[in-house]
Amino acid sequence: MFSKEVGIDLGTANLLMYVKGEGIVIDEPSVVAIDAETKKCLAAGQDAKDMLGRTPGRVLAIRPLKDGVIADFEVTEIMLNFFFKKLAIKGMFKRPTILICCPSNITSVERNAIRDAAYRAGAKKVYIEEEPKVAAVGAGLDIGKASGNMVLDIGGGTSDIAVLSLGDIVCSTSIKTAGNKITQDILENVRIQKKMYIGEQTADEIKRRIANALVVKEPETITISGRDVETGLPHSIDINSNEVESYIRSSLQEIVHATKTILEVTPPELAADIVQHGLVLTGGGALLKNLDQLMRNELQIPVYVAENALKCVVDGCTIMLQNL
Repeated sequence: MFSKEVGIDLGTANLLMYVKGEGIVIDEPSVVAIDAETKKCLAAGQDAKDMLGRTPGRVLAIRPLKDGVIADFEVTEIMLNFFFKKLAIKGMFKRPTILICCPSNITSVERNAIRDAAYRAGAKKVYIEEEPKVAAVGAGLDIGKASGNMVLDIGGGTSDIAVLSLGDIVCSTSIKTAGNKITQDILENVRIQKKMYIGEQTADEIKRRIANALVVKEPETITISGRDVETGLPHSIDINSNEVESYIRSSLQEIVHATKTILEVTPPELAADIVQHGLVLTGGGALLKNLDQLMRNELQIPVYVAENALKCVVDGCTIMLQNL
């Protein structure tokens, strides 16, 4: 048997796996449910995510990645093993070659942790590439030319911003303000402003359904349920997109500020290219309504959302695996 080639977008929120010749085979949340006593993996992915905040005492639902890096080494290995078994890509003669994407400014220790987890889960060879570079390739940017391209990849744990030219990163930064932080902003502000406790899943639903980067004339409204802070009893309230905008404004400004900082240190010739080509938004966070418009207003350059924003990194893995 020949070894399979596998591309992994090891995200804080979601794990995507691409197998050469088969396409995307796994697209699941990066959550693992384990038995606290036996350390046995009970579920991973969507099944485990449904357990978040709903597990009995001895079952732990864990997100092993935090802010784009491995927070729990053992559980990350368990998760990779679980998905490898599910795909049956681990066998005596077919240990896979793996390309893993990581945030742009992780330390060599964190990089080695990712590499070790993949080797221990059964990889034959492991390549590690930086996320914004892979996302740019996946978004269809021609990064091989002597011309500047800029990408902002907003994932769950990190927002990665990079300027690329001649196939590599010229300047980049990674901040820990991204999708999960926006979800937390909503969760905390609903508690403070609306006097209601809600879970992470409800906050996530608010973000996906009505969150908007700009104040709009006709805001969307949804009804959410949770627990009243004062009485402790369950009840429902209405919330609209303009309220949510005020909750997430400061986090969005942090992303804008980080992008401005990179533009300020970009060499002038490449900056001139970016004024023409614009900034490309990738990752799940790019799907936030009107985020491209907010960035356009703040940066005064063209801003586009990549067509396949959620799958850019894994699509980039696909292209890079073909060129290994």
